[in-house]
Amino acid sequence: MKKLVKVVGAIIQNENNEILCALRSPNMSLPNFWEFPGGKLEKGEGYKEAIEREIMEELDCSVEFIDVFNDNTHEYDAFIINLVTVKCKLVSGSPTASEHAELRWLNREDLLSLNWAPADIPAVKQLVTDI
Repeated sequence: MKKLVKVVGAIIQNENNEILCALRSPNMSLPNFWEFPGGKLEKGEGYKEAIEREIMEELDCSVEFIDVFNDNTHEYDAFIINLVTVKCKLVSGSPTASEHAELRWLNREDLLSLNWAPADIPAVKQLVTDI
């Protein structure tokens, strides 16, 4: 039986209404796919605690959890992922790629130009249609 992995991803919007997109590095699983930055929920963590911790660890900046945006479950070959994307506000610092190959700010209408990880696609489509 495939393992279910619960993951939270951040939709971070800047003052120009652009969305932060993160490119998975070649040494990550699902390399070279774009995603919303974030990570696995640790035992006992809610979405707020998990996303605020993950963004500090991955991007060396602080965000504030606003609200759940999209909840999607996707089955990959080796595992099943439950990805909950949440809207966040950048509170301090500037996102810096330490684990990711690249970070890019994009307008909502340009999001579909990237090669997104399959689990992230429903949230991307919702963002584009919510303009």
